Amino acid sequence: MAEALKNVIAQSLECPVCLNTFSDPKILSCSHTYCKACLDNLLECHGNNQMLQCPVCRAETKVPNQDVSKLPANLALKSLIQDVKNQYQFCTNCKSEDKPRAVVYCQDCGKYLCIPCHNAHSLWQNFISHEVLAMSEIVSGKVSVRRYRKCRKHPKEDEECFCSNCRRFACFRCVVMEHTNEGHRVIEAAVYESNHVKSIKDLKSKADKKRSCFQKYIDFIDEQKERVSNVQKQCTDDINKAYEESVRQLTEKKELLIVEVKDRTEGVEKELDEMKKSAQEHITHLTTIADMVTNRTNIPSDMDALAAHDTVCQDLQEAFKQEDPDYKQPRQLSKKGKSVNFKRNVGMDELGLGKIVNAVATKNIALPTKNSMHAMVSTPDGRMAVGCITGGVEIFSADGQHQQTVLKDVKIHGLGFLSDGRYVILDRSNNITLYTLEYTKLNVMLGNLSRCEERLTNLTLDSDDQIYINYWIAEKIKVFSPAGGKAIREILCDGYEPEQITSYNDYLIITSADTIRLIDKQGVVKYKLTKLGDDLYPAVSQRNTILIATVKHHVGLVSIDEYTNELKHVKNLVIDYKIEKPERWWYYLQQYRSGEIAFCTSDRLYIFD
Repeated sequence: MAEALKNVIAQSLECPVCLNTFSDPKILSCSHTYCKACLDNLLECHGNNQMLQCPVCRAETKVPNQDVSKLPANLALKSLIQDVKNQYQFCTNCKSEDKPRAVVYCQDCGKYLCIPCHNAHSLWQNFISHEVLAMSEIVSGKVSVRRYRKCRKHPKEDEECFCSNCRRFACFRCVVMEHTNEGHRVIEAAVYESNHVKSIKDLKSKADKKRSCFQKYIDFIDEQKERVSNVQKQCTDDINKAYEESVRQLTEKKELLIVEVKDRTEGVEKELDEMKKSAQEHITHLTTIADMVTNRTNIPSDMDALAAHDTVCQDLQEAFKQEDPDYKQPRQLSKKGKSVNFKRNVGMDELGLGKIVNAVATKNIALPTKNSMHAMVSTPDGRMAVGCITGGVEIFSADGQHQQTVLKDVKIHGLGFLSDGRYVILDRSNNITLYTLEYTKLNVMLGNLSRCEERLTNLTLDSDDQIYINYWIAEKIKVFSPAGGKAIREILCDGYEPEQITSYNDYLIITSADTIRLIDKQGVVKYKLTKLGDDLYPAVSQRNTILIATVKHHVGLVSIDEYTNELKHVKNLVIDYKIEKPERWWYYLQQYRSGEIAFCTSDRLYIFD
């Protein structure tokens, strides 16, 4: 009976969260007690606010100034723990009433042994491999005793069963008396422990994967920060070089320019730091909860410990719901930082080093065939295809490299790609033809155009692979199926000529000189944008917004702006960039999958980062 009482007391001295003997026990307002270190971890996991939720009953306790040490200590429990530590442990193997003091504890036998019993125990052949702990190490807290569960109602009975509904261990007698009604699901304690260990391993594996995911995200942010920092350093170096070549009177101007560079780049770095901080906090959150769940050797036995364990496991499961990081935002921020550049004053009388500008790193590429471009569209693999009316499709990478020429003998009037990668070609004879990825012409012919409809037609494809052909003179759009045959329907353009056509979600973007119209697929105009005297050329961005190039052909200037799906202005991307004015008044705008903007004249391809 005394040994059973000791086991009960020992269990009562265990913290429900860490399952070890209480260390600096603190009382919550709901009267439940936990180790101070465990409460610190729980407070940190829930955002370090001043309200702490009890893992057992879920009641909230206010933590003054987020300092757990200011919570009341459980003095009675601390005293009891000290008394238990100071109490001698007597041999539980001796039969005499005057039992000697124990010097070791056998984990496998579950007995405290005095010196004679320990010597005898060591000689038993079957007990040589038993784990024996010195009492000095147990008292000092260096090692933990593995206790055997005994039923509190029937101290001589082991708790060999576990009721999943009641969430508690029970002996066989308790099962018969209390857990046989409908709704009680009783399994062997060993089975529960095995499932519990497996659950902990699964949770740890998920936590490790999630932690690794966010660590990669943080590494990526560091990489973007380094690139932005390199831009800042390069700008500063350029400014310093110009300063050294100028007179001392320019010192003030120099310092102002450096501050402006820092202002423009440090804002980007600050936003990247915030993203990194958020990811690191999630890693800390995952690590703390995962350690509380997985770094334990004991199995929770009583109801409080089980409740605390369930709460912590639930918190970890909630943490898994955090969406994986999106690399797009730091990449865009990095591009914003890298666009800062120093433009030095050259050949100017005014004193000054120069100014800080948002540089547009352009690539200016001459097309292989002069004055021939008639179509441009992104390829399925993320490159850019330029169709030439004199024959062929020229393929360019995002860095401006001319990579290949295909369909050299086909005179391109319009160009597109089906979802499976096949080419859709509108040739100069107004035939609509399909080609394979290997550039083999397919035996699929779509209805061609009449002579009165042939003036500067082009095409676009929607997400359902329907093909739209715009007819200037007839002021209409015909829709074809890639299966071949005549047009399946027509869309009338009421009073305007559809010069260029672009598919956009469930709409079409129509270009007509100085006006852009967004129409639905029945021809109803939803939104309209007009810039008198300028020519407008649209494209769909990778962010699913609308890009519009405004061209002043007579002076050879192009500006590119971003708009919403309602044609409301968002921001300027390129302002009055000087181009080589082409002979033909015909332009195209597209965006690479990697973000670069391609603007094509009849002679040249310009790529804006």
